[in-house]
Amino acid sequence: MAPRVSSELLLVGSLPADTAEDALRSAAGFFGDLVFALPDGETGPRAAWVGYERERLVRPTPGVVTVRETESPTGIPRHVYETPVFGLGPGVTELHWDSWPRVDDALASYQLFSALRADGTIPRQLRFQVCLPFPASALNGFKADFAADYPVAERAFEDLVARELKRLTEAIPPGELAIQWDVAYEVQDLEGVLAWTPEGAWERFAGPVTRLTRLIPPEVLVGYHLCYGTFPEWPMYEARDLALLVRMANYAVANSGRPVDWLHLAGPRHLRSEDRSFFRPLADLEPGDARVFLGIVLPIDGAAGLRRRHATASRYLADFGVAMYCGFGRQPGQDGAETMREHARVVRSIQES
Repeated sequence: MAPRVSSELLLVGSLPADTAEDALRSAAGFFGDLVFALPDGETGPRAAWVGYERERLVRPTPGVVTVRETESPTGIPRHVYETPVFGLGPGVTELHWDSWPRVDDALASYQLFSALRADGTIPRQLRFQVCLPFPASALNGFKADFAADYPVAERAFEDLVARELKRLTEAIPPGELAIQWDVAYEVQDLEGVLAWTPEGAWERFAGPVTRLTRLIPPEVLVGYHLCYGTFPEWPMYEARDLALLVRMANYAVANSGRPVDWLHLAGPRHLRSEDRSFFRPLADLEPGDARVFLGIVLPIDGAAGLRRRHATASRYLADFGVAMYCGFGRQPGQDGAETMREHARVVRSIQES
């Protein structure tokens, strides 16, 4: 099978815009010739990423109890250990969610996408990109008794995902859709740096890979965003190298039960920009027909820094696109539009060099 993604840039998901329409219009203008798909920017409540699932999906659920609220004086968590803590109520052995608010938002944004594509604002060849958190990321609030509560919540969540993937792909033509799995808490879990998770981290990642991705119709493009997170800052944990992300990517390609069309591997902090040891595990990457995007565009050193990282990574991987290390909706700078303009300029500098 020939690769279905060949673009130079991946937009990871969140964008510095106020509304989905603003994000789609801006992204089309700045990046329309560089990407294969456009996300809606994850604006509004979704700017908190899985904070959206904590508040809109988990908290209102019958059978879920709030064990501890955030200790932040503003009421908004400042880091992962200030997020609300949830548990299951006494005697609760099953949960159920009727629908996923994130999918409702995606369907509303697709209507905007379709209208903007029809009037020529969005290039006709671009797909609509929907980014969905993997289970352990979406359910990270179950910290009170993770070993007992998480398996119950995960079963319910996977049941929800199966039903909502069907709803999503029936409402959006599969040939117009690209779905990205956002995998961040799973990475932290595998690194052993989450205080509330017991053994079993690999299965919490690998199980959903084998069970969920195969449910997506083959006409839909599918990718994995493997990330070290940005809460409260990039990265939540600084890896020594890309070995873990390469291992996860290889497993996803081999075990998803359908083609994987792209892989995004979050890059290093700027101090590792020229560190060959950080990039050396890329020599073991087996992407198959998946387009690899390295998250090596950092907002701190512009085109020169990207060129250094690109040159170092190229020692170990012959062909790849680039991206931000994560979505940048929460890092808009003083002017979100200018941030996007600069992102496009920096990426184009690699094409021209």
